[in-house]
Amino acid sequence: MTLLALIFLLSLLPAESAGSRYPPKSSISSPVFGPQQVYGLINGSVTIKCFYPPTKVNRHDRKYWCRESSRSCLTIVSTNGYTARDYKARASITDFPEQGIMLVNISQLALADRGNYRCGIGLNGRGLSYKVSLDVSEGPNVPEEAELFYVELQGSVTMACNFGPDTVSMRKFLCKMEKNSCRNIIDTYGNIDSDFTGRALLSNENTAGGFSVVLTQMDWEDAGLYLCGVGFYGETGETKELNLHVYEGTNVPQGKSTLFGAKGSSVTFECHYDPTQNYLLKYLCKWRTNGCARIIDNLGFVMDPYEGRVAMFDNPTNGTLSIVMNQLRDSDKGYYWCMTNGERERKTSTELKIIEGEPGLKGKEDLQAQVGSQVDLTCSYSCKYYSYEKYWCKWSNEGCTPLTASDLSHPGLDVNCDAANKTLILSIDSVAAKDQGWYWCGVKLNGHYGETLAVYLQADEGKAADVSPELLDLDAESNAAAPSSADSDSAPQERARSDAGVRSAAASESSEESAGSKTLALVLGPVGAVLLVLATAFAVFKYRQIRRSDLVSVGSYRTNISMSDFESAKEYGANHNACMKESQETQLGGDEFITTANAENTAETKKAKRSSKEDADLAYSAFLLTSNTITQGPSGDNAAPAEPPPAWDGQV
Repeated sequence: MTLLALIFLLSLLPAESAGSRYPPKSSISSPVFGPQQVYGLINGSVTIKCFYPPTKVNRHDRKYWCRESSRSCLTIVSTNGYTARDYKARASITDFPEQGIMLVNISQLALADRGNYRCGIGLNGRGLSYKVSLDVSEGPNVPEEAELFYVELQGSVTMACNFGPDTVSMRKFLCKMEKNSCRNIIDTYGNIDSDFTGRALLSNENTAGGFSVVLTQMDWEDAGLYLCGVGFYGETGETKELNLHVYEGTNVPQGKSTLFGAKGSSVTFECHYDPTQNYLLKYLCKWRTNGCARIIDNLGFVMDPYEGRVAMFDNPTNGTLSIVMNQLRDSDKGYYWCMTNGERERKTSTELKIIEGEPGLKGKEDLQAQVGSQVDLTCSYSCKYYSYEKYWCKWSNEGCTPLTASDLSHPGLDVNCDAANKTLILSIDSVAAKDQGWYWCGVKLNGHYGETLAVYLQADEGKAADVSPELLDLDAESNAAAPSSADSDSAPQERARSDAGVRSAAASESSEESAGSKTLALVLGPVGAVLLVLATAFAVFKYRQIRRSDLVSVGSYRTNISMSDFESAKEYGANHNACMKESQETQLGGDEFITTANAENTAETKKAKRSSKEDADLAYSAFLLTSNTITQGPSGDNAAPAEPPPAWDGQV
């Protein structure tokens, strides 16, 4: 029960939050805005300025000034030419439709003119009006009225204040009125309200004691009464009232703009301006608590630390200014402002945040090339940029001019895209000194500039080759005439000097040739060894083939007895050997014979066959040993065996 009572009591307390300090959107019932209170002197005059949205309908609609009564608002003067009888010759209304301003002037003021009035658009009492109170006094002085500022939602406003040269050294500030205090927005001591970080800019004017405050990306909560002043509010110094009204325009960007850029990659700031206006100055600046440092403008200025890193692309057709910044680093984070010299032009603020990530465009960012040589600048892009338009451009203070193969100012220039490897290549056939500088590889889609990669090309001047004095002497001697017979005694000395010159001139070449000869020997050495082995094997094969052609096949055995010895033995046995028994032969055919003899002859025959086989085996083993010695001999370019292999003539 006690808890419920506590909750009930808390609900009766005025709940005050951060948002309650600002008027909600529903409280701004009319887009027409003017002063809440105006002051005039008897027999004097007063001018009332009222604002309205400068839409096409409002520009041509009726504007009026009326006085409130108990039942209605009676028209005093209107743009249709009507003027009430009591205000003839002393009330007028002037319309400025391009600026969305109407001015009402009332002269010959009297005390009877005190009261509540309305300035409006269309018909009386339709809601498009603003209430103004008029006070007439005898004077001698009247209170200073608040200066009015009429700002489009998400737009910007510049408020100027000047308190004279005596206040040059004093603190300058802007604060917003609340119930019992004035909340500091920004001052020259570097203090700034958290709600206005990156949105408020205070700078000194050229006149002594003058300063201005720029507020951008205005929201509904920013409407209200402000004070600009010097010194400290409520203590010392002076102040001036500034009444700010926010209205909803036709094209309203939503939310606070924030960009995220990966370290080493790039971002694009898009600034919008009125294409019907001829602005002389457009620029991007980085916001600081004590000012906004200009980075680049349309007149060719680029701050030194941003050379090669930032470029401006202007599209006056749709009023879009694209500013690309690449090679992002941690120090680039912060707020950036798009500015023009137009007072009513929207000045946008964008926050840049640097994050970790992989760039979508990659390539070598520093290249060196000799003048006259050929160089390729490569740019690899990720799959997400496959359908984007790719380009190379040459950076300068005035922008980045796209390069094409048909560019007559760059002969030998070629830009091509290797879709298979996802690479954009800029080729320069003959590098010139003027080609040195920054080159950008970039992508864009539907006119919107995307990521870029910056590459710096350094063109080095080439140097002529140095000629050795020894080479010059050698050339001179080689071109000289042959010595005569009278100089025959000096010929050896001349040849010696010439040989010395040749050796000196060829000293540099000898080292190169020795290196080449070593490489050649390493290749030809094994090849020669293989060829030598093959030649030896072939010689042995031919020798054995020749020897085999003289052998006689007796039965299933071979013998090294030649046919001539065999024939002579037959003749000797028949005619000269009386002790030799007669042998019988039975011809089996061809060259085969079976010889019948006694046991002693048979044993001798078997011994001869064994001797023949052993001789052949020993010869083959000697061949293998010789081949192995050749292939595994001492290393070297021209290595040879220590001893030649023994010759084999069929005897062991």
